[in-house]
Amino acid sequence: MTLVSDIIAWYSAHMSYAAVVALMAVESSFIPFPSEIVVPPAAYVACLEGSQLATTGVAWIDVLLVILAGTLGALLGAMLNYGLSVWLGRPLIYKFADSRLGHMCLLSSEKLKQAEDYFNDHGNASTFFGRLVPAVRQLISIPAGLSRMPFGAFVGYTTLGALLWNTVLALLGWVAQGNADLINKYSHELSVAILVLVGAVVLYFVAKRLIAGAKRK
Repeated sequence: MTLVSDIIAWYSAHMSYAAVVALMAVESSFIPFPSEIVVPPAAYVACLEGSQLATTGVAWIDVLLVILAGTLGALLGAMLNYGLSVWLGRPLIYKFADSRLGHMCLLSSEKLKQAEDYFNDHGNASTFFGRLVPAVRQLISIPAGLSRMPFGAFVGYTTLGALLWNTVLALLGWVAQGNADLINKYSHELSVAILVLVGAVVLYFVAKRLIAGAKRK
């Protein structure tokens, strides 16, 4: 069994809010770990009742608290990345990314450059939108730290983005009834759909504000 398989087996037997926080903190840091195997199964178990829940061996949990626990974990992991980036600086962060240990964490200078470009193109709000982009989610907090983004704004954007993503994962877990294949298949499509929806809402309000400003002139 691989390490991830071992963790999944342990998580299935010890599912709890603390486990959700811990694993989502790992997922949100520079250590590669899929959020799709953390929140959706917990959300599915939270929707079970009586005898169905008894067969899982898991104590009762609430789906809303699962989402909040996942969001807290994601924020903690992102804060770790942010803090290390501020402390170490760009040269050491890039050196680590191209080191053997960095490669074991599936990092590279090319991936960091991609995350930095995304941050530079979209500004501070990228720490919100980036939570919905699979290739950027785990790394977007690094360029935020390297650029010394205001910590309060970083926490706010990251929390909102993580809350939205974990809500999507919880809904997916309930609809897919914990089926890992379906969750993996549709999580990417859902993240793209949410990005498009959020982008459309932002454009609507920007356009509305511009039109209102033009009318006042």
